[in-house]
Amino acid sequence: MQTNYHMSVMVHEQAKKYGNRDMLVYQDFGGKEWKSLSWNQVSQSVKQVSNALLNLGVKVQENIGIFSQNSVQYIVCDFGAWGIRAVTIPFYATSSEQQIQFMVNDAKIRFLFVGEQEQYDKARRIVSLCPTLERIIVFDSTVHISSHDPNAIYFSDFLKLGENLPRQTEIDKLQEDASFDDIANILYTSGTTGDSKGVILTHGQFNAAMVANSKCVPVNENDRIMNFLPYTHIFERGWAILCMYAGATMIVNTYPQQVQQSMRETHPTCMSAVPRFWEKVYMGVMDKIEHSGAMQRKLFNHALAVGRRHNIEYLSRGKKPPVALHLEYEMLNRTVFSLVRKELGLENAHFFPTAGAAVSAYVEEFVHSIGINMIVGYGLTESLATVSCNHLGKPWTVGSVGIPIEGIDIKIGENDEVLLKGPTITIGYYQREDLTKAAFTADGYFRTGDAGYLKDGELFLKERIKDLFKTSNGKYIAPQMIESKLLVDKFIDQIAVIADERKFVSALIVPVYSLLEEYARDHDIAFDSREQLCADPRIIDMMKERIDTLQQQLAHYEQVKRFTLLPHHLSMEKGELTNTLKIRRRVLNENYRDAIEAMYTE
Repeated sequence: MQTNYHMSVMVHEQAKKYGNRDMLVYQDFGGKEWKSLSWNQVSQSVKQVSNALLNLGVKVQENIGIFSQNSVQYIVCDFGAWGIRAVTIPFYATSSEQQIQFMVNDAKIRFLFVGEQEQYDKARRIVSLCPTLERIIVFDSTVHISSHDPNAIYFSDFLKLGENLPRQTEIDKLQEDASFDDIANILYTSGTTGDSKGVILTHGQFNAAMVANSKCVPVNENDRIMNFLPYTHIFERGWAILCMYAGATMIVNTYPQQVQQSMRETHPTCMSAVPRFWEKVYMGVMDKIEHSGAMQRKLFNHALAVGRRHNIEYLSRGKKPPVALHLEYEMLNRTVFSLVRKELGLENAHFFPTAGAAVSAYVEEFVHSIGINMIVGYGLTESLATVSCNHLGKPWTVGSVGIPIEGIDIKIGENDEVLLKGPTITIGYYQREDLTKAAFTADGYFRTGDAGYLKDGELFLKERIKDLFKTSNGKYIAPQMIESKLLVDKFIDQIAVIADERKFVSALIVPVYSLLEEYARDHDIAFDSREQLCADPRIIDMMKERIDTLQQQLAHYEQVKRFTLLPHHLSMEKGELTNTLKIRRRVLNENYRDAIEAMYTE
């Protein structure tokens, strides 16, 4: 893998090698048909973007905003901006107007690229509150641009500013002067408390990450990569760029809710995902098996047991499976597991990096048992994604987050905090010297806020230090660990554990309403509304039985004693979730104060 190209020229250098081979497979905004662009075509578009930006007057290291879902336009804007040494600041497509306003003003953005109607409308409403914002450039040609908005243009018109590459000689010189010290991105972390802070990521960090990850993640030019997580997310961003350096074909998934359909239509070999994706796969497969005949259930459960022995008890520990076990597994793999993978669109599954939250042991074992190589890892925006990950072909342990990548120095500090040093670690937060100083120890290690330990070369995480709850009985509770155990239940969609300064653990639970309604109909439980359904004692008893089964291995003081089923989802609009769907516990405690207090009333 060629990893030493500066990102300002990477697409063009790869185009020299791969030419008319497919680089991007995509659908237009709102479209159904899959189309493709070659490396040469993308390289040409990137050059046009660079020329157009220069014609707009964009300066070296000026900040440019991108507020969109995943799209071809998003990718060419990133690389086009890097081609003139500008900085891109990606916003989540679900960001609120207040978040957009804060980031545009904090980074003094003049030019903001937006995706569809929703993003355009939000951007237009905050223009008067953002003194630096000069122009909105709209990716989706079907967006209705207001007749009272003279400063918005379509992306197709923006590209015309770069037609025939009028400034290419200047751009070539800018690329010669490009440095690994240049800032590539400022990623504003959504945070579970307070205002966002801009994490500075340099081209040198990206380069170090590409070199280190290429030594342990075997992506290659024959892989087809599904881009499912938002490019704003450092995990998807770093992973996608690594795959481009490897010459792989990228499948651009614009709408996350359509990913399973996209997988069946495009047959990816690799995809980065968060644990929640695999939890839903697990629940979907197990639900189908539950509704199958007795013989099918028996066969599948036997196959799972064989897969677990073969892939977990032997291969994961670096041991060779006995011949009889290996032959039985190969037979079941061809007949049973291949059908499961085909249903997912993963007939040619290679490997699947997974990070972003704790992975349930149930789910991790299930995914490996059916013959899918899940590479569990750990990282932060501030570490440019990967700190550690499992390595294909090397022993790994269920529950670990893998072996540290090359160049990362991990130290376990006070309160078992994981501390980091290395070339992929951020230089700090944009215009926030106070936060930058507080984020590092006196000897230069970055404070992750995660508690963990190293054992036999692998990193294990325990909990978020700031998220630890202390009950009124003096016991410490790790809410995310409890939540990850219960989220594997098919009836649970979202869950928030409550315990801080309380005498026992409780939870707010958003059920999967369709399954709950189906259960009610099957058991003659009448209801007129979700509120009535969620409050029915028979439903509560059923859910309690399922929760008690899942939490048997928890200490008594960690177990959920009471819970409330909510008749609506937690939402970003009400500030209850971040853009990466992490719970804002402070907001939740305020919004559901009455429901929480009711659980602690004798």
